[in-house]
Amino acid sequence: MGVIRKKTVTRGTEGGLKYICDVCSADITSTVRIRCASPACNDYDLCVPCFSNGSFSRDHDPSTHAYSVIEQHSIPIYTPDWGADEELLLLEGGEVYGLGSWADIADHIGGYRNKEEVRDHFIDTYVNSSKFPLPERADPKDIFLLEKYPREEFQARKKRRIEERKEAAKNAPPAAPKQKPTASVPACHEVQGYMPGRLEFETEFANEAEEAVQHMQFDPGDGINPRTGELEPEMELKMTVMDIYNSKLTVRAKRKKITFEHNLLEYRKNAALDKKRTKEERDLLNKVKPFARMMNHKDFQEVSSGLEYEHNLRQAIIQLQDWRTMAIGDLKSGEKYEAEKQTRAQRPAPTGQFDRLAGVRPSKPVPPVETPSATTALTAPELPERFKSLEQANGAPTHLKGPLVNSTTTLPLGNPNPAVKYAPASLPGVPPLKLTAETATDLHIMTDEEKELCSLLRMTPKAYLVIKDALFKESYKTGGSLKRKAAREVCRIDAGKATRIFDFMIHSGWIQKG
Repeated sequence: MGVIRKKTVTRGTEGGLKYICDVCSADITSTVRIRCASPACNDYDLCVPCFSNGSFSRDHDPSTHAYSVIEQHSIPIYTPDWGADEELLLLEGGEVYGLGSWADIADHIGGYRNKEEVRDHFIDTYVNSSKFPLPERADPKDIFLLEKYPREEFQARKKRRIEERKEAAKNAPPAAPKQKPTASVPACHEVQGYMPGRLEFETEFANEAEEAVQHMQFDPGDGINPRTGELEPEMELKMTVMDIYNSKLTVRAKRKKITFEHNLLEYRKNAALDKKRTKEERDLLNKVKPFARMMNHKDFQEVSSGLEYEHNLRQAIIQLQDWRTMAIGDLKSGEKYEAEKQTRAQRPAPTGQFDRLAGVRPSKPVPPVETPSATTALTAPELPERFKSLEQANGAPTHLKGPLVNSTTTLPLGNPNPAVKYAPASLPGVPPLKLTAETATDLHIMTDEEKELCSLLRMTPKAYLVIKDALFKESYKTGGSLKRKAAREVCRIDAGKATRIFDFMIHSGWIQKG
């Protein structure tokens, strides 16, 4: 007898076990066959013509060996659409391949049965039966289905079903090739050692935890002393070991949850994001990662983004302070300074004409160009766009044009360069104040006219900028115009000083007189 197993059968086809005559090699799967019952012949089958002619092969002796006639058990016994032969193959396939391997069991049954059909039939007939593990019609005397569906009618229906499914399989479009491997093995995924089909890793946390409990046995009645009724020390030790094992399983489950929730298995995506960050940003985010165990993914992303933005702000402040030390007064000059600085750093060191070791001295490696980070955006010279977005967010009027680049406020200016120079009148009996970069901070962000005004009014640049910012905010409340009286109330300083500051801002076109 020849048997075709699942390795040589295409899934979704007739498949199953096929019986072949051991003399003429004819297919006798769907017909009556003669099986030798002698112990000398193992799985020896003959077709009816060879048996009637007395043909034999190998050690078979038809004159002395007993035999049995095996008919086709294609009759319904449990359900109207499943025969007894298919029920036997279903149980045999479950024993060989294990329950749950429905695709392999469907191949073992054949007849174009698919895995969903086999699984549903097993659950409905055996598992959901009130006589579990036996089917509902397990009584040998129950011949209701056999009387309702005779053998000829059932076999005709089975043949028609096989032909229809065979024709449908022939006309079905070819399946698209799968892009990714379906095997849940460590070598088929981005993270080596992870098996997504089982949601497990090849090496788990506390991987040796099972070794302490693998040989532990719990028999009924063990653990309680029959005389005292107390827990025996051996059982108490077993329970302690089990508690330790369960605690390790809990920690393992928590670590897996963190890994899945924070998308740590998407290695390529995370690596691509890290390449866009600078070394300082990567080090900062690596220090923050331990806090992911106490947050969900959304909160952790917000905290990481906030810390990264703070880091970039600090770097921008350091860069601006460096520019101030180098006497750089605007952002365009600072950008030019940084570009020239980087060019000088990449330029090789000059060698003299009489330098004998110039040819053998190892050249200094060119420093790698760091990826531009968000710090560059905070010091970029394209500030009008940022100011414009702030205006629209605050609901400020947009009829005034021109950015303010010489103050701490982010308000627009009407006429930053007036044609007529403003000449403020000095206070009677008050000598001007001498302002220098050492005695007055923020002097470098003021225009020459503002410096002259602060000198005549004997006012420090910081106080002047605070008053200027307050007047801008008050004017925005009234659409860009402001009255002299209101300006005096906002300044809360000497009326003469407040009047001169107000007139200067009117002359510069920053606010309109109300």
